[in-house]
Amino acid sequence: MDAAVAEVTNSYLAAFDTAGRSTSEPKSRPGLRREAMDRFAALGFPTKRHEDWRFTNVGPLGRSEYSLAVTPGKVTLEDLSLWIYPDMARAVFVDGHFVAELSDLEGLPEGVRVGGLAEALADGDTVAHEQLGRYASFDEQAFVALNTALFADGAFVSVPRRVVVERPIQLVFVTGPEAHRMCFPRNLIVAGEASQVTLIETYAGLGEDNFTCPVTELVADAGAVVDHYRLQQERTDATHIALQHYHCERDSNVSSHSLSFGGALVRNDVRAVLDGEGVECTLNGLYLTRGRQHVDNHMWVEHAKPNCNSYELYKGILEERSRAVFNGLIHVHHDAQKTDAKQTNRNLLLSADAMVHTNPQLVIHADDVKCTHGSTVGQLDADAVFYLRSRGISEEAAKSLLIYAFARDIVDRVRVEPVRKDLEEFLFSRLPKGEIVRQAV
Repeated sequence: MDAAVAEVTNSYLAAFDTAGRSTSEPKSRPGLRREAMDRFAALGFPTKRHEDWRFTNVGPLGRSEYSLAVTPGKVTLEDLSLWIYPDMARAVFVDGHFVAELSDLEGLPEGVRVGGLAEALADGDTVAHEQLGRYASFDEQAFVALNTALFADGAFVSVPRRVVVERPIQLVFVTGPEAHRMCFPRNLIVAGEASQVTLIETYAGLGEDNFTCPVTELVADAGAVVDHYRLQQERTDATHIALQHYHCERDSNVSSHSLSFGGALVRNDVRAVLDGEGVECTLNGLYLTRGRQHVDNHMWVEHAKPNCNSYELYKGILEERSRAVFNGLIHVHHDAQKTDAKQTNRNLLLSADAMVHTNPQLVIHADDVKCTHGSTVGQLDADAVFYLRSRGISEEAAKSLLIYAFARDIVDRVRVEPVRKDLEEFLFSRLPKGEIVRQAV
């Protein structure tokens, strides 16, 4: 570790000493924050010598100084208008802190709790104390350790057994107008046995050059159905490093859609553990980059029990000098017979200067399985462009139609209509001749 990075690491240790947040620890793990901070001090920031980080350089993050967001910045509902979906329950978090006056949680079924994690822990909520930190390990994850040590608040969603939440719940995380701030939202979502819930987790930003480091633990009990969407729409000078951990019990059905458009440096670690028979887990993603944006998706799907299905489809569209990384691993345990697992990563490069590193992997210890994986990296099909031009369509419009068709496979998998329409509108606005594409589709 060089002297500059060591000095910044020490500044995080100092931030921990002044945060005074031990009251937000789960009773099941007293001293969790101190343990996490000690682990971060031992690990330090990952470097390109670490296999999982060899294509993603967080050195600039280690040499930048951010101030810890100890209180939420001043944000109005008008400031949030671009990111709020109507007709949904809404919980808003500014700089990682729950803000009740910006939230709208009326009409939720009896027993459903949505709000701040810090308040749930202070109230002695049994689910929060039992589940927080149970699955998202920081043993080898420096940023998970940092989040665990420094989080002030985050989202807590608890759906009781056999309760169906009809309205989607949107969790809005926004960094305030102040620049050079860092926040560590800690989110815990627990769907009880045979419950159903749809969640939209949105990340956006107002201030310049902010660093957001969220950790989301999602627990789906036996037979639970969870439809989860994660929208990363921060400023293009932001840094976003996140972990999503999905723990799936018997016969649960969990689907996740990760849509990443903002940020200068974005890293998404997604871990799914299929820990009961009959689980179905779907992980889809779409990332669009331009300029010098860098997006890194690291996937780990663990088949721990037999008769489970997992399906992954991630697509990327890269422009100019942007970069992307996809690293996916499916791990099938010895006892996980009758596993059906598919992993696909497809990338479309729109510039000779764009680059993607893709590495799908399988580790299989069972012998009665169906597992496939694959990746593609390519450019627009010249023959398809020629065909469209021969029908009187301009070259620019033809290319835009083909780009939209490439992304449409992910768009059509989004089941929440406002989210799907918002994604379509974003694509129309992003594409040259987007209005022609809109009329064509």
